[in-house]
Amino acid sequence: MEYVYAAMMLHSAEKNIDEKSVTAVLKAAGTKADSARVKALVTSLDDIDIGEAMSAAIAAPVAAAPAAASGDAPAAEEAPAEEKEEETSFEGLGSLFG
Repeated sequence: MEYVYAAMMLHSAEKNIDEKSVTAVLKAAGTKADSARVKALVTSLDDIDIGEAMSAAIAAPVAAAPAAASGDAPAAEEAPAEEKEEETSFEGLGSLFG
């Protein structure tokens, strides 16, 4: 992840994202840079508009929030069913005391 962060920092500073720059940022952060990973990152970012990708990534959590909320709905539906089971078991106990 630190490799991607290095590229994002270089983009924010409006610097060229090349192997030398990414390696320098990683070393400055105290991370040992793997030259193969740096080269792969730089190559993969050649055809990508980083500003657009960052904007899309920022918008993605907002779109995912309703999906997460709907994911909680089944758990809420299960809770009343459990309560009903408990109520019926207590009704059985109540009949013992008559």
